[in-house]
Amino acid sequence: MLERVELREGWDVAKDVKAFRFDRRLKFTAGQFIMAWLPGVGEKPFSLAWKDLIVVKRVGPFTSRLFELEEGDHIWIRGPYGRGFEPKGESVALVGGGIGIPPLYAFARQNKDRFENVTLIYGARSEDELALMDIENYVDEVVITTDDGSAGRKGFPTEVLAERKGEFDGVYACGPEPMLKAVLRVMDYEKVQVSAERYMKCGIGVCGSCNLGKYLVCRDGPVFNGLQMRGLL
Repeated sequence: MLERVELREGWDVAKDVKAFRFDRRLKFTAGQFIMAWLPGVGEKPFSLAWKDLIVVKRVGPFTSRLFELEEGDHIWIRGPYGRGFEPKGESVALVGGGIGIPPLYAFARQNKDRFENVTLIYGARSEDELALMDIENYVDEVVITTDDGSAGRKGFPTEVLAERKGEFDGVYACGPEPMLKAVLRVMDYEKVQVSAERYMKCGIGVCGSCNLGKYLVCRDGPVFNGLQMRGLL
């Protein structure tokens, strides 16, 4: 069911990336998503970064219209939907690429006292595309990589993961599909959970547009364990 919510605030968090806080606090598991609707524009899924927070990259007509909204304006949401991350392990790595950071941010906040050690390995094309850097308050270590070397180490987050994989008994990843594939190649499948992305229309497993092999991402995911993704990513 669609629910109208008021935007309480919106602010820039990175290049072409904006955070929106609304006046409804949702009960959710990190990794779940909501469907957001704008009249006359359409509906899109967004991972929750917190109970009342989504983080959006401007990539098309819907997000461009969302960026035009101001405090006091309204959007319509439904959800949360899908399957989130399941905390396992003691020393874990969060591996994020680009706009894949919001569900990892939520996971770090929800499980701040659950693990012995949490390392965030976060990659972006350049320094100005790094978002939600206050995540450092919820993890023990942050390792930054950028494609151009403008921040942290030049390279990719999976290169760091490959060098340090023996330190982690659990890996949680969200980002571009090539990065997720690389994470699965580096780690034992049973130690990995990934948040997958596919085009969604309904968000509830009816239309089938988000199929990934035998799975529907909206219903069976978006978080999958590595064994489920064997041969699919």
